[in-house]
Amino acid sequence: MSDTRIFVGSMVAGLAVLGVAAFMYTSSNQALASTEDGPGPNLVIQVEGAATSGTVVIDLLPDTAPKHVAQITELARMGAYDNVVFHRVIDGFMAQTGDVKNGKWGHDISMAGTGGSDLPDIPAEFTDEPFMRGTVGMARSRQPDSANSQFFIMFAPADHLNGQYTIVGHVISGMEVIDALKKGSPDLNGAVDDPDRMVRVTVDQ
Repeated sequence: MSDTRIFVGSMVAGLAVLGVAAFMYTSSNQALASTEDGPGPNLVIQVEGAATSGTVVIDLLPDTAPKHVAQITELARMGAYDNVVFHRVIDGFMAQTGDVKNGKWGHDISMAGTGGSDLPDIPAEFTDEPFMRGTVGMARSRQPDSANSQFFIMFAPADHLNGQYTIVGHVISGMEVIDALKKGSPDLNGAVDDPDRMVRVTVDQ
């Protein structure tokens, strides 16, 4: 997924890659990521909006992506993810959020998807783990070491993303809340008008 800065300058190329990826989705393939709660911390997301509401729990994978998990949990503890919208939701592919700079509900979100946080970008932690329904990956630009705060949740498997984006966790409950998120326009590469949002994001050890 093209990172946070997907709509600006050289980042546009990364966004295009994701747009193409969406059309490569095969609807018959609905393999689900594990819903077991592992030893890592959980990211607990309270979602609200016109289309959906509820709690989503993500089991984070510090053994797989220690630097990314550390940054996500730090941002959550800071309250940085609170009221951040799901700015890009592509039906049958993925839902993207986490732009803590430009994606705050109640503010101008016209540039949502182009920002990150004040923390440094994170070196890639790619693995052979497959992208499946419920997998959570880190958004980035074409530069592998450019992930920062944005992440995406898969609606369906996407083998073409394997080894290209860092996997940080998987949804262990509340996938029905993600499924019901307001979808974006295909003509705008999934950009959502009046999007649903993460009202509160906490870390449960």
